[in-house]
Amino acid sequence: MEIKAMRGFSDILPPATSRWRVLEERAREVLEGFGFSEIRVPILEQAELFSRSIGEETDIVEKEMYTFEDRSGDCVTMRPEATASMVRAYIEHRLYAADPMLKLYSIGPMFRHERPQKGRHRQFHQINVEVFGVSQPVIDAEVMAILMHYLSLVGATGCRLQLNSLGCPTCRLDYKEVLRAFLKNHLPGLCEDCRRRMERNPLRAFDCKVPGCQEIMSKAPLISDYLCHLCAEHFAAVRSFLEILEIAYEVNPRMVRGLDYYTRTTFEVVAGGLGAQNAVAAGGRYDQLVAALGGPDIAGIGFAIGMERLLLITPDELLPSGPSLFIAALGEGPQREAFGLSYKLNRAGVRTLIDYEGRSLKAQMRRADKLGARYVLIVGEDEQRRGQAILRDMEEKKQEEIPLAALFEEIVRRVKERSP
Repeated sequence: MEIKAMRGFSDILPPATSRWRVLEERAREVLEGFGFSEIRVPILEQAELFSRSIGEETDIVEKEMYTFEDRSGDCVTMRPEATASMVRAYIEHRLYAADPMLKLYSIGPMFRHERPQKGRHRQFHQINVEVFGVSQPVIDAEVMAILMHYLSLVGATGCRLQLNSLGCPTCRLDYKEVLRAFLKNHLPGLCEDCRRRMERNPLRAFDCKVPGCQEIMSKAPLISDYLCHLCAEHFAAVRSFLEILEIAYEVNPRMVRGLDYYTRTTFEVVAGGLGAQNAVAAGGRYDQLVAALGGPDIAGIGFAIGMERLLLITPDELLPSGPSLFIAALGEGPQREAFGLSYKLNRAGVRTLIDYEGRSLKAQMRRADKLGARYVLIVGEDEQRRGQAILRDMEEKKQEEIPLAALFEEIVRRVKERSP
């Protein structure tokens, strides 16, 4: 019986893998240009890491985590997000010892057991960005600006930056009491989940997707009306720094995000055409998380970009172009010549493909056209006897003869001249 991939777990196949690689390489270029260093954290962590950081009352911890006992009896979880793992590594390896200010990024898979849908899988991939050791609002604006710069660079369409402030634990405490009272007044219209979470974490009601709850929450009091003086100042400063950088944004006072560790600035980048789950990237500040996981009192802020959703709004032109050269060789001698030449050209950085099956010239030309090769080098036994090869420019529909002795140098020169 045929064995297929599990539901929500997808193979990434060529040519899609080329688009993935371009997105990842552009991310590395942008982030390292802004002083970030790459970190690679394990896929498997102690389950407690996520319950303590993300929050017991979140959908992720309650419903979505892949958690199980290993053979030693330890309770472990396949990471549902990267921030907690990166904070754990930051603390465990005392990365703050030399300088608490640190910029890190990671790229890799995450795992959540939820209903698969457009751009949303049970194994999904993220670009994660974190900055530790800066509490000033200027870094909030810089992080969001870097995010918008990257999205623009890869051609992501229809992106809008939305932000809000969740305040600090002090002002959020007062707001929770007001919100809890509001929810109690609307108890009959709330779903079972919102009723259950009302006492421990009423802010989760803003995340509910049940239409009746959404209608109730559209009239709920807003946290922006309950921010303390310092939090209000911080949020105003973040907006002013975004304006200095000419980054367009919208304030969304009902955005709370789905993770408990956020404080003050939270943000999302949303895009059209993705359905109800329209966030391409999201993040925020988590000033208490490092201390909550056993580290020093060090502020943090970061974001994650969902790769699957990003691919839905980036152009197909992200695919790398076809090979620079396809060698169509006819006959045993020319095929041996083509084999040696293609190896030398690939080593010189000229992407070259050959036919290994000895097919007809027509079949080889058809394949070269399908692959999008810029040039085709035609070498048969007649050409080999004359010491010449035919180089055909597939875009300009022109061809000329080139001495076999000068092939390598001539092809390298032409390809480099046409390189952007």
